[in-house]
Amino acid sequence: MAFTTGGPDPSAARASAVRTPTADSADAGFARDMSVHHQQAVEMSFIVRDRTENADVRRLAYDIANTQANQRGMMTGWLNLWGLPVTDAARLPMQWMGMAQEPSTDGALMPGMATRAQLDTLRGLSGKQAEIRYLQLMTAHHQGGIHMAEGCVQLCKVGTERKLAQGMVAAQQSEVQLMADLLKERGASATSGSTDHS
Repeated sequence: MAFTTGGPDPSAARASAVRTPTADSADAGFARDMSVHHQQAVEMSFIVRDRTENADVRRLAYDIANTQANQRGMMTGWLNLWGLPVTDAARLPMQWMGMAQEPSTDGALMPGMATRAQLDTLRGLSGKQAEIRYLQLMTAHHQGGIHMAEGCVQLCKVGTERKLAQGMVAAQQSEVQLMADLLKERGASATSGSTDHS
């Protein structure tokens, strides 16, 4: 048949090379930064899972941990596929969005991330108090993540990555509402625990 050739189509290879993101692209920056952001959400979810018997909070924590671990795997996989480092000390967090964050000493590297002190407080709580603190920290975490994902929707060039980011926005907005309902059931709000009460 006329379209059969003895080797790969060089024009297809060139087109593929053009589409591969560079280290300073929004695609690479989002994949790197959101992987770090997601890792903390997974960590917080495992912390609360072991500190409450409440089925609703444990189910939410399980869903968040599984979803974000899977998404993190996809993003680090893309970086590997693109031949780019999973971490890049030469670039500040959020630099790809034009919102470079100076290195933090408290562990909160990007918007919404909990500090080490806040994570330590969560580890020291149990039952209802652990549930409330987790829901408050995760609400802030999701709000920061939504902002980053919206940035990727606007700036990323890889269609699959933009689609993932749009899905993150929708899912995390839904979970923010669920967490608001769970906090209300516990007589708390997302902002009522800006200081630790243990």
